[in-house]
Amino acid sequence: MKLEEAVREVRGLDQKAMEEAKIRWDHVAKPLNSLGLLEEAVIRIAGIQESAAVCLDHKAAAVFCGDNGIVEEGVTQTGQEVTAVVAENFSRGQSCVCIMAEQAGAKVIPVDMGICKPLSCYGNPVGPSGKNGENSLPAGIKYPVVNCRIMDGTRNFLKGPAMEREQAAAAVEAGIRMAGQIKELGYHILATGEMGIGNTTTSSAVIAALLEKDPREVTGRGAGLDSEGLKRKIQVIRRGLALHDPDPQDGLDVLSKVGGLDLAGMAGAFIGGALYRIPMVIDGVISAAAALAAVTICPAAAGYMLASHVSREPAHQMVLDRLGLTPVIHGQMCLGEGTGAVALFPLLDMAAAVYGRMRTFQDIQIEEYRPLS
Repeated sequence: MKLEEAVREVRGLDQKAMEEAKIRWDHVAKPLNSLGLLEEAVIRIAGIQESAAVCLDHKAAAVFCGDNGIVEEGVTQTGQEVTAVVAENFSRGQSCVCIMAEQAGAKVIPVDMGICKPLSCYGNPVGPSGKNGENSLPAGIKYPVVNCRIMDGTRNFLKGPAMEREQAAAAVEAGIRMAGQIKELGYHILATGEMGIGNTTTSSAVIAALLEKDPREVTGRGAGLDSEGLKRKIQVIRRGLALHDPDPQDGLDVLSKVGGLDLAGMAGAFIGGALYRIPMVIDGVISAAAALAAVTICPAAAGYMLASHVSREPAHQMVLDRLGLTPVIHGQMCLGEGTGAVALFPLLDMAAAVYGRMRTFQDIQIEEYRPLS
């Protein structure tokens, strides 16, 4: 499906289902609104799923991977080859998000949007049962990497746009299709994650452009830059924005000029989540940058997003404020990969269990709490 068509077909949340979910919460035998943001999340999920019978049985984390040409400018501590190494680790279930997802009862779906080095572990995404449409997985492979490659990494955006507009659109459309495929597999909620050396630089550039902020306000140390490295990173972003002058009203323009393939694919997944009615959990600042780009392209997608946590990166809270979202977790996490988003899953499971199984005041024949005036 083409991007313009997908955006046109996105519908709003089911208000009737949300009203029914709110009524259910109000009748549950506990103080009103006492689970706070978790109650709000369940109500929003009801509106997304178009049913007050909220179901979160099958959970997944889609991790979008891509390399970024801007690493040539010395904005990272590690080399570009690390992206491929970590992606291979995803396929074996050996990364942080894989271990955390397993504890949370979720599967991981790594997606290659444009890693410089082609991988040896491509395959179909794993479904909730652990199968991926084949009789068996290759030895040592737990989560095959889905091949959605657009190009072998982006270009250095100080030497030209990171990618052509058509390539950015293709990456967004691949993300939309990925969300549709995940829905078809039977997943009920999706965490978003990423992997790509240099993507705190691209995400900071995207955020600076979309929020019309000076790069100094929105750029952090990423994976541990020293003060000189941070200064260099800010100057690189500032030069890139001055060179390309991306349009803050055009998310695709921003992604193509100073963004990354992982960001574009993830932005597409957010739009696809809205199209296919999947609750989409935002991870850290990179995931939030993609969410902001998605909402710039498709404003209605904001209703389908849940904020998992707020990280130490300075722009994260700014982006969540722009999206009108409040994070549940304040854990100072900044790992990426979707780890913060996956950390929300157990909390949502607990909230959904109370929502679905707790007896009502009528059941126990006690007068209900009344809203305070």
